[in-house]
Amino acid sequence: MWDSFWDFIWYTVVIFIFVAYLMMLFWIIADLFRDRELSGWWKAVWMVFLIFVPWLTALVYLIARGPGMSRRAEVTRVEMQQQSDDYIRSVAGKSSAEQIADAKSLLDSGVIDEQEYAALKAKALR
Repeated sequence: MWDSFWDFIWYTVVIFIFVAYLMMLFWIIADLFRDRELSGWWKAVWMVFLIFVPWLTALVYLIARGPGMSRRAEVTRVEMQQQSDDYIRSVAGKSSAEQIADAKSLLDSGVIDEQEYAALKAKALR
Protein backbone atom coordinates (compact mmCIF):
# COMPACT_ATOMS: atom_id res chain seq x y z
CA MET A 1 0.00 0.00 0.00
CA TRP A 2 2.62 2.52 1.07
CA ASP A 3 5.93 2.27 -0.73
CA SER A 4 7.80 4.52 1.65
CA PHE A 5 7.57 6.56 4.79
CA TRP A 6 6.96 9.70 2.70
CA ASP A 7 3.91 8.12 1.08
CA PHE A 8 2.51 7.62 4.55
CA ILE A 9 3.24 11.27 5.42
CA TRP A 10 1.65 12.41 2.15
CA TYR A 11 -1.53 10.36 2.77
CA THR A 12 -1.70 11.70 6.31
CA VAL A 13 -1.49 15.30 5.07
CA VAL A 14 -4.12 14.66 2.39
CA ILE A 15 -6.48 13.06 4.91
CA PHE A 16 -5.93 15.96 7.33
CA ILE A 17 -6.75 18.52 4.64
CA PHE A 18 -9.84 16.55 3.59
CA VAL A 19 -11.13 16.32 7.17
CA ALA A 20 -10.45 20.04 7.70
CA TYR A 21 -12.39 20.79 4.51
CA LEU A 22 -15.33 18.65 5.66
CA MET A 23 -15.37 20.43 9.03
CA MET A 24 -15.32 23.81 7.29
CA LEU A 25 -18.12 22.69 4.99
CA PHE A 26 -20.30 21.51 7.89
CA TRP A 27 -19.68 24.77 9.80
CA ILE A 28 -20.70 26.77 6.74
CA ILE A 29 -23.85 24.71 6.18
CA ALA A 30 -24.78 24.95 9.88
CA ASP A 31 -24.21 28.71 9.77
CA LEU A 32 -26.34 29.03 6.63
CA PHE A 33 -29.31 27.36 8.25
CA ARG A 34 -28.73 29.13 11.57
CA ASP A 35 -28.97 32.58 9.96
CA ARG A 36 -32.53 33.90 10.30
CA GLU A 37 -31.85 37.08 8.31
CA LEU A 38 -30.80 35.30 5.11
CA SER A 39 -33.69 34.34 2.83
CA GLY A 40 -34.28 30.80 1.66
CA TRP A 41 -33.33 31.73 -1.90
CA TRP A 42 -29.91 32.99 -0.83
CA LYS A 43 -29.39 29.85 1.23
CA ALA A 44 -30.22 27.78 -1.84
CA VAL A 45 -27.78 29.79 -3.97
CA TRP A 46 -25.00 29.28 -1.43
CA MET A 47 -25.75 25.53 -1.30
CA VAL A 48 -25.69 25.19 -5.11
CA PHE A 49 -22.35 26.95 -5.27
CA LEU A 50 -21.02 24.85 -2.37
CA ILE A 51 -21.88 21.73 -4.35
CA PHE A 52 -20.50 22.79 -7.73
CA VAL A 53 -17.58 25.09 -6.78
CA PRO A 54 -16.85 24.00 -3.21
CA TRP A 55 -13.38 25.41 -2.46
CA LEU A 56 -13.95 28.81 -4.00
CA THR A 57 -17.42 29.15 -2.49
CA ALA A 58 -16.16 28.16 0.96
CA LEU A 59 -13.41 30.77 0.80
CA VAL A 60 -15.81 33.46 -0.44
CA TYR A 61 -18.30 32.54 2.28
CA LEU A 62 -15.67 32.74 5.01
CA ILE A 63 -14.47 36.11 3.75
CA ALA A 64 -17.93 37.61 3.17
CA ARG A 65 -19.89 36.14 6.08
CA GLY A 66 -17.16 34.88 8.41
CA PRO A 67 -17.31 37.69 10.97
CA GLY A 68 -21.00 37.00 11.62
CA MET A 69 -20.51 33.26 12.04
CA SER A 70 -19.28 33.51 15.61
CA ARG A 71 -22.00 36.02 16.51
CA ARG A 72 -24.75 33.73 15.17
CA ALA A 73 -23.21 30.73 16.94
CA GLU A 74 -23.08 32.68 20.21
CA VAL A 75 -26.72 33.79 19.87
CA THR A 76 -27.75 30.18 19.26
CA ARG A 77 -25.68 28.98 22.22
CA VAL A 78 -27.27 31.57 24.53
CA GLU A 79 -30.77 30.65 23.34
CA MET A 80 -30.12 26.95 23.86
CA GLN A 81 -28.68 27.61 27.34
CA GLN A 82 -31.75 29.69 28.23
CA GLN A 83 -34.09 26.96 27.01
CA SER A 84 -32.14 24.38 28.99
CA ASP A 85 -32.25 26.53 32.14
CA ASP A 86 -35.99 27.16 31.72
CA TYR A 87 -36.63 23.44 31.31
CA ILE A 88 -34.57 22.56 34.37
CA ARG A 89 -36.42 25.17 36.43
CA SER A 90 -39.78 23.85 35.22
CA VAL A 91 -39.06 20.26 36.26
CA ALA A 92 -37.02 21.02 39.37
CA GLY A 93 -40.01 22.13 41.40
CA LYS A 94 -40.04 24.76 44.07
CA SER A 95 -37.03 26.36 45.69
CA SER A 96 -36.14 25.72 49.32
CA ALA A 97 -37.56 29.09 50.36
CA GLU A 98 -40.88 28.34 48.64
CA GLN A 99 -41.08 24.91 50.28
CA ILE A 100 -40.42 26.41 53.72
CA ALA A 101 -43.02 29.15 53.10
CA ASP A 102 -45.58 26.49 52.11
CA ALA A 103 -44.77 24.48 55.23
CA LYS A 104 -45.08 27.63 57.37
CA SER A 105 -48.50 28.38 55.91
CA LEU A 106 -49.56 24.81 56.70
CA LEU A 107 -48.27 25.24 60.27
CA ASP A 108 -50.09 28.57 60.66
CA SER A 109 -53.33 27.08 59.38
CA GLY A 110 -53.03 24.18 61.82
CA VAL A 111 -52.77 21.42 59.23
CA ILE A 112 -49.38 20.28 60.56
CA ASP A 113 -47.75 20.59 64.00
CA GLU A 114 -44.39 22.09 64.95
CA GLN A 115 -42.56 18.75 64.68
CA GLU A 116 -43.83 18.13 61.13
CA TYR A 117 -42.91 21.71 60.21
CA ALA A 118 -39.35 21.18 61.48
CA ALA A 119 -39.08 17.96 59.47
CA LEU A 120 -40.32 19.67 56.28
CA LYS A 121 -37.95 22.58 56.85
CA ALA A 122 -34.98 20.27 57.37
CA LYS A 123 -35.89 18.35 54.20
CA ALA A 124 -36.15 21.56 52.19
CA LEU A 125 -32.76 22.76 53.39
CA ARG A 126 -31.00 19.54 52.35
